[in-house]
Amino acid sequence: MKKIYFLSDLHLGARTLENPLENERRVVRWFDSVKEDASAIYLMGDILDYWYEYKTVVPRGFTRFFGKVAELTDKGIDVHWFIGNHDIWIFDYLPGELGVKVHYTPEIVDLNGKTFYLAHGDGLGDTPLTFRFIRSVFHNRLCQMLYSAIHPRWTVAFAHKWSSHSRQTGNCKDYCGEDNEYLVRYAKAYLEKSSVHIDFFVFGHRHIMLDLMIRRDSRVIILGDWINYFSYAVLEGDQIRLEQFEE
Repeated sequence: MKKIYFLSDLHLGARTLENPLENERRVVRWFDSVKEDASAIYLMGDILDYWYEYKTVVPRGFTRFFGKVAELTDKGIDVHWFIGNHDIWIFDYLPGELGVKVHYTPEIVDLNGKTFYLAHGDGLGDTPLTFRFIRSVFHNRLCQMLYSAIHPRWTVAFAHKWSSHSRQTGNCKDYCGEDNEYLVRYAKAYLEKSSVHIDFFVFGHRHIMLDLMIRRDSRVIILGDWINYFSYAVLEGDQIRLEQFEE
């Protein structure tokens, strides 16, 4: 039986990684390990630590990763990419070149007879006001156009410095407990107010591995990352589990 895979928060190209190129190679090796039994792969955001698409210029890097994704889609494997808060600015280049299906908002999908709520996780629930404001600016089309007018020699350096500062100042906290995890609270509130039953909520963003039953028939899966855990989820039949890539 073919399997469906989910992974998030690779942060390829991050300046805080000890060996960014080796991290990219590790992801490529993982793709090779699953490509024979995968029917679909869901990239759940922050796959790239920074990406901004220009109409006629391709940003440097990620050659091995992009080539492998193109190989997978050429084999007929569906590759879905949910944008995160680091890879917001994907427009038409990656879908056109790599054949990925890009998702800009959370989606509810049926997979193997189970209902999934899929989202990166940023902007859901009671996130801080400052984060919501910055997120609205980054998603604003006019702001994107103005940003694209600045030369990449400044924007790329600024973006990487911002990302590194955010990670070094402790924005990635350990598990806070069921009552204090805002994505868990969001999932519970969603079930309370919605008539749609969700079997699995699958999120990234929080950089923790979590498989939590929030109702008798509903679970929250947080996918971890490829900085510390090298983790992913696999759906086999109607059962989902978290795993870590070990070579």
